[in-house]
Amino acid sequence: MAQQIRLEVVTPKGARVSEDVDIVTAPGFGGDFGVLANHAPFLSTIKIGTLTYENGKDRKTLMVSGGFCEVSNNKVTFLVESAEFGSEIDVERAMRAKERAEKRLAQMTQTEEDFNRKRAEVALQRAIMRLKVAKGL
Repeated sequence: MAQQIRLEVVTPKGARVSEDVDIVTAPGFGGDFGVLANHAPFLSTIKIGTLTYENGKDRKTLMVSGGFCEVSNNKVTFLVESAEFGSEIDVERAMRAKERAEKRLAQMTQTEEDFNRKRAEVALQRAIMRLKVAKGL
């Protein structure tokens, strides 16, 4: 059996994942990255996207939104704002959130604050990722 790495995914509401896995892939701000057993230590920021992990032939995917990752001592820890499995995502709610964000972006003018534009863009990204994960993509 191949060596494994300990995966911990923690949100403000508590631990979401705590298990030994073969590989983890995650959405870093510098690009997606993968982590295997005995990986060199590093820190990374995490953007909205999909975190995938495998244990044998079992593959699981979470939608994560923003946070940090630390790899150290054969353990990878994600501290993220939210983490949802596809089965937990309310697809109708995510569709409505996507539509609202698209509508806000379409109605914004050049003179509107960058802050409001960024909020709408982040809401749109989060809704799109939630829909992808819910559909198993």
